[in-house]
Amino acid sequence: MTDTQDALDMGFVQSQFPGLASNWVFFDNAGGSQIVGGVVDKISEFLIHRNVQIGGSYAVSQAAAEGLMLGRVAAQTLVNAARPEEIVFGPSTTQLMRTLAASMRRQFQPGDEIIVSHADHESNIGPWKELEEFGIVIKNWPLDQASMTMRLEDLEPLMTDRTKLVCVHHASNILGWINPIRDFADFVHARGARLCVDAVAYAPHRAIDVQAMDADYYVFSLYKCYGPHMAIMYGKYDLLGELDGQYHWFYGKDKIPGKLEPGNPNYELAYSTTAVVEYLVALGTRLGATGSNREKLEAAFDGITAQENLLADRLLSWLSARNDCHIVGRGFEGAQRVPTIAFRFDGMDSGAIAGAMDAYGIAIRFGDFHSRRLVEDLNESHDSGVLRVSMVHYNTLAQVDKLTAALAEVVSTQALAS
Repeated sequence: MTDTQDALDMGFVQSQFPGLASNWVFFDNAGGSQIVGGVVDKISEFLIHRNVQIGGSYAVSQAAAEGLMLGRVAAQTLVNAARPEEIVFGPSTTQLMRTLAASMRRQFQPGDEIIVSHADHESNIGPWKELEEFGIVIKNWPLDQASMTMRLEDLEPLMTDRTKLVCVHHASNILGWINPIRDFADFVHARGARLCVDAVAYAPHRAIDVQAMDADYYVFSLYKCYGPHMAIMYGKYDLLGELDGQYHWFYGKDKIPGKLEPGNPNYELAYSTTAVVEYLVALGTRLGATGSNREKLEAAFDGITAQENLLADRLLSWLSARNDCHIVGRGFEGAQRVPTIAFRFDGMDSGAIAGAMDAYGIAIRFGDFHSRRLVEDLNESHDSGVLRVSMVHYNTLAQVDKLTAALAEVVSTQALAS
């Protein structure tokens, strides 16, 4: 009998996510995770009891301002920023990257260089490439396809004294591989440039410590990290101060972070960030952690990693044992991988397989996942792209077994029909 012993108390974990009461098995979490129930409660609380504009002298306006600041403090805890003003809220990672690029544009001179990676999601490529019209030179840091990793030896020859910024992902939303961001930061900083990290595919899976990583800018979407449809950008305070504002002219450079949140952030969603952190703290407490909320959050992510390693190992082992499919990326190597797994079955259309899984109540996805340059570079764009199963800690080993049994039936049926 297949072992189905999960690493976490799944009764507690799954009870915190109301959407899991449906009959669907959600294996499309890299596109958007289920939301913690406490987040919904916080949104409702704000809209009922704090729903006015900040900046007023009256009590409800003061409560609204308090709610926004509590959201920033929660996000500060989530990423271990030095101060809450280093947190910028926005509607998505894509939009925050565009805000950052627009805010940095006047720091660059024609001939200055920005290095991006075609292994990234387009959010961390397109906004920078648009600066080419101002004479900025955009270079590509290539993925080493032999090892399926980003290597500093491939970055080094690209860097010159005109290199101002290097942009890279913390984890790939296709390959699932985790990059050593502190090593990258040290390398880039030693050469006088700054580092911008897309952390969307990493943030749901590991504790973030921007100070330990020494990232200059670090961006991810909270709606893929158990929260509402919004995103967070961390920036070092002094660097945020150098950015041009995107708000009204009278929001000077010293208005940090408000100058980067035109029209103000969504108050109720920002406030609900508190519930994401509260859930992680509660999970860490159940795992035996004591001390500060940050310490409990880190313990929670230790438990999350243990659960997700079981899930990734189970699925990757099944895929590797088959002779009719290949994994896009590397296999299971513990902490170096998140449970976002792309693969394809030989000679079959990925879209047809994903569609057939609907009948089993299992949600997976196919395509290029807005990492089109990577999928094309890997010659994987044919036959509707790759299949992707993206798991998080509320998934179970039993669900993985249900997935693989269904995949076996679907592939067998489609192979017989072809």
